Amino acid sequence: MRPKRLYLLNKLENVHLERLDVLDVSSIEQAIINGITRFGKIDALLNNAGYGAYGPLESFPRENIIRQFNTNVIGLMDVTKAIIPHFRLNKNGVIVNISSIGGQMTFALGSLYHGTKFAVEGISESLHYEMKEIGVKVKIVEPGFIATDFGGRSFDFQAGDISDYQQLIGALMKQWQNPNNTVSPPSLVAEVIFNAVTDGKNQLRYRAGDDANFLLDSRKRMTDKEFFEMMNAQLGK
Repeated sequence: MRPKRLYLLNKLENVHLERLDVLDVSSIEQAIINGITRFGKIDALLNNAGYGAYGPLESFPRENIIRQFNTNVIGLMDVTKAIIPHFRLNKNGVIVNISSIGGQMTFALGSLYHGTKFAVEGISESLHYEMKEIGVKVKIVEPGFIATDFGGRSFDFQAGDISDYQQLIGALMKQWQNPNNTVSPPSLVAEVIFNAVTDGKNQLRYRAGDDANFLLDSRKRMTDKEFFEMMNAQLGK
């Protein structure tokens, strides 16, 4: 571990974590006030709240659709909007938004999740220009498959009972249960986030994972037809 990181960890050992619910604007505002009061200044914002809703679109109740976008998109925007005046006052700051490889490409049955991550990419890219005017950097981190609980409490899967989709659902679940050793440890994402916050660059996108590099490079290099054929082949289609 580099000395700078060790220093940072030592500084964080006794930090009291404030409650911040991205669906509760008052808790967002209070957490920012408490952070500034405790430390005098906030240097970086990491927007990492989110979860994945997967399944056929017509299987999702409307309230689940709203919850997915409120958490992954509206919540991110509320937190970002709340911290900008502080960054603008200091003419300094870094905003890091956790996107996904799913912000530039999609998997089957992920219209809700991918819709939110594509939104995060668009919001971040536009803010990249906007925040430059006040001395603030905007970064996007795009992890591939990471060994987290994304498939547990961070996963909302609605299979539904429509028979037409069941073969596709089975193929996708089989693929996810056998990721071919492409899963990266969470520490890799932490390394990428740390680098994004501290490297001083105006670089917008940062990838995390060999699978992220392969899939995103393939998406850029291939035509739609070629990429869809590759993805369908993995599902036995």
